[in-house]
Amino acid sequence: MFLRWSYVRFLFGLRHMGAHWQVGDGREEALADYVCTHARRNDIDDVIRVIDEFCYTKSYLINVGDEKGQILDRAVVGARPSRLLELGTYCGYSALRIARVMPDDAVLYSIEFNPANAAVAQRIWDHAGVGERIVVIVGTLGDHGKTLTALRETHNFAPGTLDFVFLDHEKDEYLPDLHRILDQGWLRSGSVVMADNVKYPGAPEYREFMRCQEGATWRTREHRSHAEYQKIIKDLVLESTHLGPPANA
Repeated sequence: MFLRWSYVRFLFGLRHMGAHWQVGDGREEALADYVCTHARRNDIDDVIRVIDEFCYTKSYLINVGDEKGQILDRAVVGARPSRLLELGTYCGYSALRIARVMPDDAVLYSIEFNPANAAVAQRIWDHAGVGERIVVIVGTLGDHGKTLTALRETHNFAPGTLDFVFLDHEKDEYLPDLHRILDQGWLRSGSVVMADNVKYPGAPEYREFMRCQEGATWRTREHRSHAEYQKIIKDLVLESTHLGPPANA
């Protein structure tokens, strides 16, 4: 059932989630325990399977989920990126899916607001055997330049070096953070930006921006899907390819 007890409990935790990006009832830590107990070590496919199992049968979590995860998988395979950036680590599920299909020499940098979530994700990645291929950074792109500076100076982000971005954090920050990335010049022509939850809970300003830029600086595909771990609430995933600056820029 869609409105199972774990989902109802999640709804009651939304206020806490908005401030802390954890439900606040221990389910994120419970997920890590469940993965380490039930998933085969160093088997990324089995870890992903066990996370989906936990979310369907134990507690609802705001991972990208298995349905939309397949859309993300295909985009990463098509882009063949070397340097990837994720905004919104949460428990590390989407990062696992990305790491599973990205090229062997690629590195994913994942930005997470909540240090406890970052620790949960690192524990899960290490169990899956991909902890060395994913770098988690605690912060936000809007933290007065701290995280942007770390990406530039510590992790060697430079103009034209970012191939793929996945947005799955605070929906109101999708567009401001995209502009922050563009202002750094990190994207190249052909870089791909994926955005989850564009319909639910919704990122209307981001969607409108991509509509206005269609064919000029971006080319976007809208993938119809459903919100995580259910088949009732509809959602959209946007897959946008950067075409470069305007011709008159």
